[in-house]
Amino acid sequence: MDLILWRHAEAQDGFPDEARVLTPKGMRQAERMAAWLAPRIEGARLLTSPAARAVGTATALSPQIEALPSLSPGASVRVILAAAGWPGANGAVVVVGHQPDLGLAAAFLLTGREMPLSIRKGAVWWFQSRQSRDGWTAHLRAVISPDLL
Repeated sequence: MDLILWRHAEAQDGFPDEARVLTPKGMRQAERMAAWLAPRIEGARLLTSPAARAVGTATALSPQIEALPSLSPGASVRVILAAAGWPGANGAVVVVGHQPDLGLAAAFLLTGREMPLSIRKGAVWWFQSRQSRDGWTAHLRAVISPDLL
């Protein structure tokens, strides 16, 4: 399976936290990343936190999203990976979420440990699972931020 961890793009400051929307820069970040992702992940399942900034990021890619309360800010690594069906789901799954949650998940996939790892706003970390006789392994396919597109 392909698992793409996509941190929401730049959002406005404000309260309540869940209602913060993307800034104009954040909208451009989301649109650039969506344009890059779209031809590479056709038919992917798109999961997102219900926070407005994450939904805004996800809908730049597709209106067909699944907003899951379990992916709200503070989601655990276990919850993020379970929602995506890691490691054995078929196809590609994009998870749009928050820091530090996605950074902890990326670090866990890379090292087997939860540790701080910074993911830039609007950036994606793309992992692929592969099964071997020793079990599942995670392979990092790409890391890209919208300012590189």
